Amino acid sequence: MNMLKEHGRMYGYEITQKVKELTDGKIQITEGALYPTLHSLEKSGELDVEKEYFGKRLRKYYKLTPQGQTTVAQKVDEFSDFIVTMKALLDLGPKLSNG
Repeated sequence: MNMLKEHGRMYGYEITQKVKELTDGKIQITEGALYPTLHSLEKSGELDVEKEYFGKRLRKYYKLTPQGQTTVAQKVDEFSDFIVTMKALLDLGPKLSNG
């Protein structure tokens, strides 16, 4: 979802390719994993869908709703905290404070 925040709107195949590019091929999202997630996020109000014809093909562009933008910020914060915690547990980073 953070990619949608940065890029405004994207279609499914574009999302899969961007993830592959940004991770140097280490993460490859299949359509079978992506589309159910996109549909679920749309149903929960996190995404809006815009449909446009690209030639003779209908293309669905996904973009974050205001609710989705709030969720992205929360999830990024949660994940950042998780990474800090895991680094501390693996003795790769600064120790966690108890406060």
